Amino acid sequence: MLITFKSRASPDVLMLADLANYLLGIVGKRLGPRGVIARDELPDVIGRMEDAIAEDQRTSDAHDEMHYGTQAGVHERSAGLAQRAYPFLDMLREAQKQDADIIWGL
Repeated sequence: MLITFKSRASPDVLMLADLANYLLGIVGKRLGPRGVIARDELPDVIGRMEDAIAEDQRTSDAHDEMHYGTQAGVHERSAGLAQRAYPFLDMLREAQKQDADIIWGL
């Protein structure tokens, strides 16, 4: 199932429900049939998302250092949280700049 996040501050962001549920969990929200991230919540939400991305990158970098080159020099890195979360994080930042809410399920 696709979830559409909407804000008057930016284009819509679409994502699969599993990813939406995960990202909303990071920022202390639940994925329900409808929801909102109110403009006054945005500083805290953005901080939580940035912290989670930074932690994921630290963990991934440490893991890569331990396992780099174990298969004849072949090294593929799967998409981390940063790649999956940046469209949503960009929306959060734009909403904060323009003092707008983010909604889903409408």
